[in-house]
Amino acid sequence: MEIDAGAAGFDAARLARIDEHLQRSYVEPGKIAGCQTLVARRGKVAHLSSLGSMDLGQGRPVRDDTIWRLYSMTKPITGVALMTLYERGYFQLNDPVHRFVPSWRGIKVRERDADGSTRLVDPVRPPTVRDVLMHTSGLGYGPANADLALPEPGSGNRGFTTDRYESLEALVDELAGAPLRFHPGTHWLYSFGTDVCARLVEIISGVPFDEYLQHEVFDPLGMVDTGFVVGDDDVERFAVGYGRSSKKQLVVIDHPDESPYRKPRSFLSGGGGLVGTTADYFRFCQMLLGGGVLDGVRILAPRTVELMTMNHLPGDGQLSDVARPGAYGETGFEGMGFGLTMAVSRGPAETGVSGTPGEFMWGGAASTTFWVAPVDDLVVVFMTQLIPSGTFNFRGQLKALVNGAMTD
Repeated sequence: MEIDAGAAGFDAARLARIDEHLQRSYVEPGKIAGCQTLVARRGKVAHLSSLGSMDLGQGRPVRDDTIWRLYSMTKPITGVALMTLYERGYFQLNDPVHRFVPSWRGIKVRERDADGSTRLVDPVRPPTVRDVLMHTSGLGYGPANADLALPEPGSGNRGFTTDRYESLEALVDELAGAPLRFHPGTHWLYSFGTDVCARLVEIISGVPFDEYLQHEVFDPLGMVDTGFVVGDDDVERFAVGYGRSSKKQLVVIDHPDESPYRKPRSFLSGGGGLVGTTADYFRFCQMLLGGGVLDGVRILAPRTVELMTMNHLPGDGQLSDVARPGAYGETGFEGMGFGLTMAVSRGPAETGVSGTPGEFMWGGAASTTFWVAPVDDLVVVFMTQLIPSGTFNFRGQLKALVNGAMTD
């Protein structure tokens, strides 16, 4: 990959601070095993670095083509897949989910009374396709909507506990029988909604989710290393997944030799099931920045990308106003709106983080993150493998470093 910081409008010496900071603050002290950072502007890669190890036990350094667990960075890819069907006229955002999933027609909401008792009531309105794209459906993660728990370091539990589901169909039907946590559209809560979106792709297209992604997104964009499985030929590039012990030491929670990603799975999670490389995810982001096209291949129309990456919260609001108490997301809530599977910045004065209005972004459970800044024609992708993602504020630090290196 050709690197040209000057042509991209950066000071190369200032960009080098990224590696200095990550090496000094995270890799050398053993807070993370290794990481990879890509910064691109005006379609030119300004910075690409691979630091530390992808496998501490075997002393294998991070490679430029290392394969990473994307976890929730799968969600925007799922959103794009569903919106390709929107462009073909198959649905509208305000269509109820039960139009496609009949078992959702009788879904209920659990309301809590002042005395602590609960009752089930009909929703004020049914959850819509927009709701499941936005995490405003009333679904959540956790026991009330079937558990998607983080693994306990050292427990032998690898990755997320999704093996209980036979398929997207089984999960979505199970969700139909669990009461919603709030009336659709009234709050924001991180949820299984994007897995529902993946199931909608299957129902509407008549094609399994992995096959649809391959044909409509990965092959056209040249994302050659992204998918649900790491085959035998690629296992040497697959990074070890780490967590932290009670003593804040790195422990292996998903080793490539035993990882569930090594064999085909029947549950194809649209919310967190993909693995991929930094180079592949950069191509995906560059497509979005380009208004849905990359290298002459169009995935979405410009207006559809605009629809995905605008703030859909009521009154152009922010997540801090509508997120349920105790809710978690892969970005901060202050100054953040939300689009269709991605957070959208209302601007640096409101977020308290360097940047520009209209940036869209998300991250994954293993501390991966990306953001796209249309005003600056900028894409940044950061990969590492540390669960949970809220351990360190990589995005905030990287934004200060990247924006501090711009020369115009």
